[in-house]
Amino acid sequence: MTHISSQASGKPFLNPVRVIGWSLIAVLLAIPAVAMRFIHEVNWSTFDFLVAGALLISAGLAFELVFWRARGLQLRLALGLAILAVVLFVWAQGAVGIF
Repeated sequence: MTHISSQASGKPFLNPVRVIGWSLIAVLLAIPAVAMRFIHEVNWSTFDFLVAGALLISAGLAFELVFWRARGLQLRLALGLAILAVVLFVWAQGAVGIF
């Protein structure tokens, strides 16, 4: 069996954690699209999907950078939680402007 790997590290490029993470972003973007078909209260415009996609893809890239460059579990957890906090803050601000 052959694996796609990055030449620099020799590690598998499509490891399960990476696939799950990027799939989660796709699912999070699909939820409002599916909900719009069944519930009229969900009303996203194209701009809403673009902003949400940019936010989630940026967060995914930031997570990739943290887990690629940061050494140590505690540092990775702290930076990962910081990224998550920023995403939740921006999402809440964009959704209802509570801050």
